[in-house]
Amino acid sequence: MNLHLIVLLAYSLLLMALGLWIGRRVRGASDFFVAGRELGPGLMFSTMLAANIGAGSTVGATALGYTNGLSAWWWVGSAGIGSIVLAFWIGPAMRRQAEAHSLRTVGDYLEYRYGSSVRALAASVLWIGSLFILAGQLWAMGSIVNAVAGIAPWGGCVIGGAVITVYFAAGGLLTSARVNVVQLAVKMIGFALALPLALQAVTGGTRGLLSAQPTSDYLEFWRTGSPGLSTLAIIVPPFIVSPGLLQKIFGARDDRSVRTGVGLNAAGLLAFAIVPALLGMIARAEFPSLASADSALPMLLVHALPPLVGAIGLAAVFSAEISASDAILFMLTTSLSQDFYRRFVNPSADDRRVLRVARWTAVASGTLGTLLAIALGSVVNALTIFYTVIGVSLFVPIVAGLYVRRTSSAGALMSMVAGVCVALGLHVGTGGRGWGLLTPAMAGLAAAVVVWVISLAAAPDTKSS
Repeated sequence: MNLHLIVLLAYSLLLMALGLWIGRRVRGASDFFVAGRELGPGLMFSTMLAANIGAGSTVGATALGYTNGLSAWWWVGSAGIGSIVLAFWIGPAMRRQAEAHSLRTVGDYLEYRYGSSVRALAASVLWIGSLFILAGQLWAMGSIVNAVAGIAPWGGCVIGGAVITVYFAAGGLLTSARVNVVQLAVKMIGFALALPLALQAVTGGTRGLLSAQPTSDYLEFWRTGSPGLSTLAIIVPPFIVSPGLLQKIFGARDDRSVRTGVGLNAAGLLAFAIVPALLGMIARAEFPSLASADSALPMLLVHALPPLVGAIGLAAVFSAEISASDAILFMLTTSLSQDFYRRFVNPSADDRRVLRVARWTAVASGTLGTLLAIALGSVVNALTIFYTVIGVSLFVPIVAGLYVRRTSSAGALMSMVAGVCVALGLHVGTGGRGWGLLTPAMAGLAAAVVVWVISLAAAPDTKSS
């Protein structure tokens, strides 16, 4: 009997059953989209941290640690830095806007602030970008199932896609915020057990770990490349303006819940960031010739730890991918059902119809994300595309919309177009490498800011918030 596979399958069934049970409490679209605006500090903390410790923070960051060493800290650490800004500045301001104007999505805010054209473009960009990050999360699940049971990664993608689709479609944010509490507990227990035992299992101990250096800068923390300081430009902006995170904040009870819950989430990310980096380095010492760095974490948990501890660790990683995936599915679902369907297709739709559309949209999005995961075949590649697109398209419109009254609809629209075009153009033209320290994310964000500044000079009389 395969203990690891049994634990994962039992855990998957538990999450689906819990989601379906909580989903019975959903009475309308408000519960589905913003959890009735009743999330206190505890639920805010758990649902934010559960969403943020996902495929990129576990399988992806461990793969970076395996390949690049200690500088892999910056992949998760940058998310913690962005979360600090979100907790104390952007998050509370956005929550107040959402409560005052009955906003349910970031698209609602962009239309209130700028108009329907900005909302439509943002929803389009968001939906495409979100598919990529959902695919990254699902591919990570595939790599786990592959390491545990020898099943092809696409089979694991299908299993993971089915789990999140079932429990999220049942109740949206109301369901996921509460399921995330269970998932977060499993993650913390799993990694707390796995890291010290993995360190003990390294051949040659600490000396063996330090000697496994494939590159001269393997132990260098302050690298300028990626992963390293340049990761800040890729990760920080989207963790300030990501619709999946902002829409969780829309469900907060008050500003204190945002500051406390999201602030504790930031602290958790900064502390957790070293864990996958060290696990990747341990995996390098134990398995120096893996065909794919994405398999480093599941290989370590399955083959270097006692079976029961490894099974709990795998459940923790699986929890990470599932909880982050439901946050992405949340973005996809709200983007299509609220920002497209209710706004442009059927403005007269009542809550019951919107709720039905949201649930079917969750099913369709989960299916498309699974297919894209099978096509892409990499965690970090998929997440980098998402973070770049979200950061360069939404950072300026959201932050400027909150704090610069003169920001116009035309300025917001042009900054989004400029940011995405420059970032994707440089990505395609250089194979994702950029020019030296100028990464596609940096170039796109700079282009968006420049175009926004020009728009301020050209059109001083604009719609105020």
